[in-house]
Amino acid sequence: MPLPPIRTDRVSPNHEPRPENTPVDMLVLHYTGMETAEAALARLTDPAAKVGAHYLIDEDGTVFALVAEDRRAWHAGVSRWRGETDVNGRSIGIELVNPGHEFGYRDFPARQIDALCDLCRGILARHPIPPRNVVAHSDVAPSRKQDPGERFPWPVLARLRIGLAPAPAPVPHWGLAWTAPALARFGYDTGDVHAALSAFQRHFRPKRVDGLPDRESAEILAGLLKAAGEDAA
Repeated sequence: MPLPPIRTDRVSPNHEPRPENTPVDMLVLHYTGMETAEAALARLTDPAAKVGAHYLIDEDGTVFALVAEDRRAWHAGVSRWRGETDVNGRSIGIELVNPGHEFGYRDFPARQIDALCDLCRGILARHPIPPRNVVAHSDVAPSRKQDPGERFPWPVLARLRIGLAPAPAPVPHWGLAWTAPALARFGYDTGDVHAALSAFQRHFRPKRVDGLPDRESAEILAGLLKAAGEDAA
């Protein structure tokens, strides 16, 4: 069954011009964390809420285009990735309808993910977004956010070259002394290293999210650093 056309009848006022000479080189994925799609749309289109995103995808695969891609939508909040603190200024934000951890977190339906993948492929064709910059909200705000969470099917996206796929590599050490700087090299804000490690695990090793260093997490991180062209030593 073909995906429904993108809807443009619900727009958000919560945006502003992007900074001059700033590339759109990040893609940030969220869940709505609200009980219904309509509640999420109402909030994202309410000027008093001061929260917006470029797109929202309902569980049936319907995509709502809320903010033009050439505008700075207000979706990431206080955030940081690879040293950049104006994540909104250089990113596209996509909200996925899901009640989240507060209201009954559940799996993301296949049709919703199909729509997301189709949308992401178009965005990546239009903007110079490297795979390591396809991130979760929790990746860029690890001390504040958990979305889209450990149920999100990152491997499905990675198979389509949307983001990086973990390919573990051996490491000589895997304690916090190695893990903290390695997380920072990959892109995380390590002001709270355990929160950063939890965010990493939620994205790349979701079967156990405890914020504690272990060999498996370290080997996945080492492989990702190599894939991103960073020193994994």
